[in-house]
Amino acid sequence: MLPRGYMGNSIIINRLELKAFRAVDIFRPTSSIKSAMAPPILSLALPSETGRVLSIQSHTVQGYVGNKSAVFPLQLLGYDVDPINSVQFSNHTGYPTFMGQVLNGQELWELIEGLEANDLLFYTHLLTGYIGSVSFLDTVLEVVSKLRSVNPNLKYVCDPVMGDEGKLYVPPELVALYREKVVPVASMLTPNQFEAEQLTGLRILTEQDGLEACNIIHAAGPAKVVITSISIDGNLLLIGSHQKEMGQSPEQFKIVIPKIPAYFTGTGDLMTALLLGWSNKYPDSLDKAAELAVSSLQALLLRTLNDYKMAGYNPQSSSLEIRLIQSQDDIRHPQVKYKAHGYNQTDAITYLKGKQGCLY
Repeated sequence: MLPRGYMGNSIIINRLELKAFRAVDIFRPTSSIKSAMAPPILSLALPSETGRVLSIQSHTVQGYVGNKSAVFPLQLLGYDVDPINSVQFSNHTGYPTFMGQVLNGQELWELIEGLEANDLLFYTHLLTGYIGSVSFLDTVLEVVSKLRSVNPNLKYVCDPVMGDEGKLYVPPELVALYREKVVPVASMLTPNQFEAEQLTGLRILTEQDGLEACNIIHAAGPAKVVITSISIDGNLLLIGSHQKEMGQSPEQFKIVIPKIPAYFTGTGDLMTALLLGWSNKYPDSLDKAAELAVSSLQALLLRTLNDYKMAGYNPQSSSLEIRLIQSQDDIRHPQVKYKAHGYNQTDAITYLKGKQGCLY
């Protein structure tokens, strides 16, 4: 029989040998490590039927805004999503205080270069949301060009987050950059009423104004435009427009959205993600995609409202964090309760030919 200490000494020796092996492995030349073939990236080798999305948006540790509001729903709808966080904050800026870091344009480009060095730059979609500086937005434009050099069919879905209810919350020079350079390269644009006004120079007071704003944006580039919220005579509307061929009159529609007496964070980011997800599944039916997106969002907001009330909180006292995880069934399988109503072709505004291809 072996002494009881023998096995223990053997274990000690083996551990020392393992540490030595690991040390040698760490300092092994890179070329020898790469000599073994790396496993394939399955999202590239076996792509999903839906697509692969690069999402450049803000991020919060707590709560659901930006990428936290967009990535999970897109994954539920079957997309592979790679997020780049334009900012990383402890919480959204509506709280009394927040802390964190801001990514600059050079740091964004370094991430893109890292992906490119490993042949990881094939994406079917680019999604962008809040961007706070001109330099970062300039780099996003370079990213669009780089991604389209790899996949010329890349769809760029842009939520031009600039402000709301008559107030800008980005530097004024960003508006011109969006108007002159970003809008022309976007495939789908999802502004709110105020942002559509900033981009077109048109005051939107009627549904007809909303249709005209869509046509002005079409003339600059995007085939799909969804003005996600327009307040007219106390009613809340979504107006969508799809120009399937250059020069043709777009198919335009509206969805009447019931107002909910509360303010929620992250809803714009979620709405754009849902529009991307459903419009790619129904590429020729933007109205159907919008019905599904609106129905998902409204179900989620009602659940959020009811949960705050159940917790004994007055939902009108401050902004509410959305109940995203608890609403995943409404994201996957929404019950369409909000229908699109199409406008007649005669309702579509024919924009002046002399202004084709530019915003004001």
